[in-house]
Amino acid sequence: MIRFETPWLLLLVVALPIVLLVRGRRPDTRPAAVLWGALEGLRPPGAGAFLLGLARGLPWIALLLALVALARPQQGLQQSEVDSRGVDIMLAIDISRSMSATDMGGGRRLDLARETAREFVKGRPHDRIGVVAFAGTAFSLCPLTLDHETLNELVSGLDFGLVEDGTAIGMGLATAVQRLHDAATPSKVVVLLTDGDNNRGVIDPLTAADLARALGVRVYTVLVGRPTVVAVPSDDPALGRVNIMKEIDTNPEQLQEIAQRTGGRFFRAEDAVTLSGIYSEIDRLERAPIHAVVYRQYRDLGPLVLGAAGALLALGMALGSTLGLRTP
Repeated sequence: MIRFETPWLLLLVVALPIVLLVRGRRPDTRPAAVLWGALEGLRPPGAGAFLLGLARGLPWIALLLALVALARPQQGLQQSEVDSRGVDIMLAIDISRSMSATDMGGGRRLDLARETAREFVKGRPHDRIGVVAFAGTAFSLCPLTLDHETLNELVSGLDFGLVEDGTAIGMGLATAVQRLHDAATPSKVVVLLTDGDNNRGVIDPLTAADLARALGVRVYTVLVGRPTVVAVPSDDPALGRVNIMKEIDTNPEQLQEIAQRTGGRFFRAEDAVTLSGIYSEIDRLERAPIHAVVYRQYRDLGPLVLGAAGALLALGMALGSTLGLRTP
């Protein structure tokens, strides 16, 4: 952004073409250097004619720049500060073996869960986000952080076999809530994603929900996959890696109850598109007001413009004094 501190001086720039026009129409009253004959044949040909015109025009261009410099041109450097308390969010992601099923299209359930989690994180640059993973037990993969690049790298590394198999929903939720215990922000959220029913762990999911409610944590629960028999990869001692048809137990009513007790919502995703839409919906629901303070600093360009005018004037004088551009 360019502004002028004394813009009224730009009127002199407008007057400059008028001066040039009047000067061009004024008759030359100087005595002739040659009394007989004409000077047309003495004009420098080709490039010389161009240099002659340039030498005559550069002083006027230099004058134009000098007048602009007098108006004090300034460049505005816009900066902004964001004042936001944000939202503290813990993502609790199921990494049990059943999450290797490919019934949702676009890859394994866990692959889709990781991808949508990364996209969710990218859309919330001002929020602290952390991740808890759970299977037969739960562990904290990443505490609350604003370093989302590192966070997404850790999410990309989520895989099966990091802990014993199973689905400890209560443990996963309780661990995520514990990570939010000391958060000072008014908005604290857990997004819990699973594809099965709680079958492991020492903490009941509803007990963990009551703990979340007591600490002011809102829980969004997401049940992924279709309620059917799916092929789950398994390691067989004799045959190696084989797919076993397995019916996965789900308990959507319990997930609904968790969300209801904490003021959140329950979602069900049976395909990749729906799962992405669920994270987008949660993203819209959990937004903290962001107050942006915008200010500008101005840098004076007058000395630079005046320096350019001086350089052009010097160049014009140098060209004008060249013998090849002078005529008798």
